[in-house]
Amino acid sequence: MRTSTPDVAFLLRHPAHILALGLGSGLAPRAPGTFGSLAAIPLYFWLLAPWPLAWQLVLIVAAFLFGIPVCGIAGRALGKVDHGNIVWDEIVAMWMLLAVEPHGLISVAAVFGLFRLFDIVKPWPIDWLDRRLENPFGVMLDDALAAGYVWLVMDALTRWWPLAGRILHG
Repeated sequence: MRTSTPDVAFLLRHPAHILALGLGSGLAPRAPGTFGSLAAIPLYFWLLAPWPLAWQLVLIVAAFLFGIPVCGIAGRALGKVDHGNIVWDEIVAMWMLLAVEPHGLISVAAVFGLFRLFDIVKPWPIDWLDRRLENPFGVMLDDALAAGYVWLVMDALTRWWPLAGRILHG
């Protein structure tokens, strides 16, 4: 099956396409994952931040699980399970981080930058799993693991480098 480049008509063809392509942020001609990650920030503050942390986590788990069939539908329609324009996985992973990290400008920028780095570089075992789980669950999982790396780095910075903790926590 040949992969296709999605457009607005593709986006509007199916509700799963709208979500998988991050409400249109995945239509960016260059770096759609970056645009999806950016779109996650205002969406988080609008949809999730008003809720207590426990509810945020429930909603994020639901978004992750819902993302598996959503990304599957869009991936099949695009001809590639992990098509670059599918960004729901980036959005949910960013929500994971925003739920547990401070909301200051520097902290959010650090989370965004580190997430993009780990999502692009895919350190072990992300790259290993990414090659073996070529299915919609794998699409969602590799970004969740990249978010885990970001959380570990942010935690290490704030624990072992007091200045970083003051900067990141305001």
